[in-house]
Amino acid sequence: MRYFMNLSYKGTNYHGWQIQRNAPSVQAELERALSTVLRLPTPVTGAGRTDTGVHARDYTAHFDAAPVAEAEALRYQLNAMLPDDIAVHRIRRVRDDAHARFDAAEREYTYYMRSEKDPFSRETSWQYRGALDTAAMNEAAAHLLAFDDFTTFAKLNSANKTNICKVTYARWRQEGTELIFTIRANRFLRNMVRAITGTLVGVGRGKMTPDEFRSIIAARDLSRAGSSAPAQGLFLTAVRYPEEIFLDSDTPSHLP
Repeated sequence: MRYFMNLSYKGTNYHGWQIQRNAPSVQAELERALSTVLRLPTPVTGAGRTDTGVHARDYTAHFDAAPVAEAEALRYQLNAMLPDDIAVHRIRRVRDDAHARFDAAEREYTYYMRSEKDPFSRETSWQYRGALDTAAMNEAAAHLLAFDDFTTFAKLNSANKTNICKVTYARWRQEGTELIFTIRANRFLRNMVRAITGTLVGVGRGKMTPDEFRSIIAARDLSRAGSSAPAQGLFLTAVRYPEEIFLDSDTPSHLP
């Protein structure tokens, strides 16, 4: 039987989600704990990669196992074994053909920036100096919804089969000293959100206009993108799925 697992993790100590040959990863820690609790090797498939140092508030992974009588008991056992920077929040039965990556209808990332030095959020935000024109950044971000080819923001040599994505939301908001960027799409390319964020900050600093940002997207030229934003400010905040893949009564979050 197949199960979906919702988890969160702080990515500071990991080289991303995916298993690495000689580096710690979230996937490796989760497979180790799950295989120990279930007493047989249990591979875990995630909703997608996150880069080194990137965090997740609501990540989804799936695994196959014999019927789990008490999902809450399994969750408790996994959390007892996992490191403090990884937490499992829910385990749910899904259709046997459901897939954490391929069935995802929408993904959401949130990037956090702070305008003041804060020792308690150095590993979870980009602490920057100087004023930013958020109105210009939002004007530029709105152009993302008009395009579907994001080659400009694709990581070099990432071997993507396609650079086509559909962005449905992209918006900055100010909360006190924190500046927050939220972006949603059906899929994202590797490093895409950090590249977009860094380039939009360039708009906020007056290095380019919103119209010039639009031209950069249209150029489909990686060399024209700005510097990528640091990894520590980026969080995967939601992965949303069609309701029909879930077999229990606890339905998932609706698409907005």
